[in-house]
Amino acid sequence: MFYLTGEYSHQIDTKNRIRIPNKLKGDEKTLYFAKGPNSCIYVYYEEAFQELCRKIEENNKLTNEEQRRAVRSFAKSAFPIEGDGQGRMVLPVLLKEHAKIDRELVICGAGSHIEIWAKDVYDEYFKDEDKNFDEMFNILGI
Repeated sequence: MFYLTGEYSHQIDTKNRIRIPNKLKGDEKTLYFAKGPNSCIYVYYEEAFQELCRKIEENNKLTNEEQRRAVRSFAKSAFPIEGDGQGRMVLPVLLKEHAKIDRELVICGAGSHIEIWAKDVYDEYFKDEDKNFDEMFNILGI
């Protein structure tokens, strides 16, 4: 398992295709895309996605309505996406709308997964990052 890092600026084309940077994607042909919090898209390698699914199943009780709803909401937003011969991946409209992506986007490593953000949403979310970096770093507990 890799620890995915870095930040890359990209654009989505008119056919909703994007490229995951090779430094993040590696040799995997199929990645799993799903809704993430804060209007971003989570992207997982097969192994990480299977581990996530296992944890979701272990931690949720089918008798709890809120947990069932959360599982359903996440699961129905997850798509296996295979790249074409040129490494482009078609972003499902549901996810494009969730992330508020128009044209400009940011793709970044986020540890166990990749995140895709609309550039303006990303910039707003991280606008105070430099000012608060020491505080955020301390939250990591390392």
